[in-house]
Amino acid sequence: MSSEMNKARLPVTTESTACVDMDDEIAIRITNLSKCYHIYDRPRDRLLQMLIRGRKQFYREFWALKDVSFEVKKGETVGIVGRNGSGKSTLLQLICGTLNPTSGSIQTVGRIAALLELGSGFNPEFTGRENVYMNAAILGLSKEETGSRYSDIAAFADIGEFIDQPVKTYSSGMVVRLAFAVAINVDPQILIVDEALSVGDELFQRKCFSRIEAIKRNGTTILFVSHSGTTVVELCDRAILLDSGELLTSGTPKTIIGKYQKLLYAPEEKRAAIRSEIKSSSSCSRQDAADFTGLSFAQWASHAPAKDANKVEWLDPNLKPQSTIVYESHGAVIKSPKILNLKGEPVNCLQRGQTYFYTYLVWFESGATNLRFGMLIKTLSGIELGGAISASSIQNAIPYVAQNSIIRVKFRFQCNLNPGSYFLNAGVIGTRGEEEIYLHRLLDVYMFRVLPVTNNQATAIVDFKCTSDVSLVSDYTA
Repeated sequence: MSSEMNKARLPVTTESTACVDMDDEIAIRITNLSKCYHIYDRPRDRLLQMLIRGRKQFYREFWALKDVSFEVKKGETVGIVGRNGSGKSTLLQLICGTLNPTSGSIQTVGRIAALLELGSGFNPEFTGRENVYMNAAILGLSKEETGSRYSDIAAFADIGEFIDQPVKTYSSGMVVRLAFAVAINVDPQILIVDEALSVGDELFQRKCFSRIEAIKRNGTTILFVSHSGTTVVELCDRAILLDSGELLTSGTPKTIIGKYQKLLYAPEEKRAAIRSEIKSSSSCSRQDAADFTGLSFAQWASHAPAKDANKVEWLDPNLKPQSTIVYESHGAVIKSPKILNLKGEPVNCLQRGQTYFYTYLVWFESGATNLRFGMLIKTLSGIELGGAISASSIQNAIPYVAQNSIIRVKFRFQCNLNPGSYFLNAGVIGTRGEEEIYLHRLLDVYMFRVLPVTNNQATAIVDFKCTSDVSLVSDYTA
């Protein structure tokens, strides 16, 4: 393996490399970027390669990245997703300058602060305080500038007296706290985070994401690698899907996460076909997510069919999702998803506060074991709001169904959502060998709209039945 793999990975700084053709709105431009490693089967082959001076090849080529091109605008937050080994970390290291590309070009504008790997760039023999000053210096801050920010860094890391102890005595959570505290307090124009935030406890993770959101509001460009689809959807403006070193597609986070998950859970023999399908399909915008996603209620109502005046909920045949993603089947097929009211009538225009049933059929092409069924409600942007699963554990699952069996799944739910449009997922999981997998799954398979409410006082997405009591206080004393 190339000696470049052993270089320090964090932190680094890349000052403006803008050239005459670099758009003022672009923070990062990647053009035909490739990275190849030489893989030697035996240590002696590396020596032979040096001695023979290229007249014979004693190595195999491994292309970690192949001809990747994309741009990131200033102030944009872009998520990078992909399976393990897809090239995500290599891409970030190349952007930061800790690896050199085999071919292609990288242009960045502004100081880069990166959190690439737990503890990278920290000297384990130095104290936390000494590492703060060392890392800040590498990021381009003077000793005086670091001194003025040190109290903020120490407060954010919140590791107490350990900051004056050697880093080798730290827990993994303490290391990531200190590394992140340094990265966000150097006023970066570009912040790069590579899954490091999965280490800390829940309170610290929320603290980190809150700071990232503040940095984002201030106009910092952010590249974010995560295996958490929900995090990418909530945090990012756009997402990029990498696989086997190739950029397959980019687009809205919700769309890209759906395609990533379809590829992730695909059978090995169908993965190549799904890759080709993803590469050839064009990414859709938020407004393409459904027929009426981007319309106001008044605009949508002009398209909707006339409803029976006696009905408070009804079925609009035109209200259909255009962003449905179908997983490859592992012996089961989900059919006929729909919402029913208490009378058993299909509806997709719902009244807030009413009870409904979400139902679908599952046909089993082959026998299956330990079956559980699920539903999930999402916003148009892909944020997961809630759902349910038919059994809380595999011990409570349906032990077995025979080939050609058909099961009807029905979930009862109360519509506590505020007016707007939403999507439903459907899924069935079972066991293959000792592994629990999706036998079939449909994303954005059904769309429904919650109708407007007169004199609505509830805010945001979910109606929590909040009430208010406001009165004048005349006898208050501090």
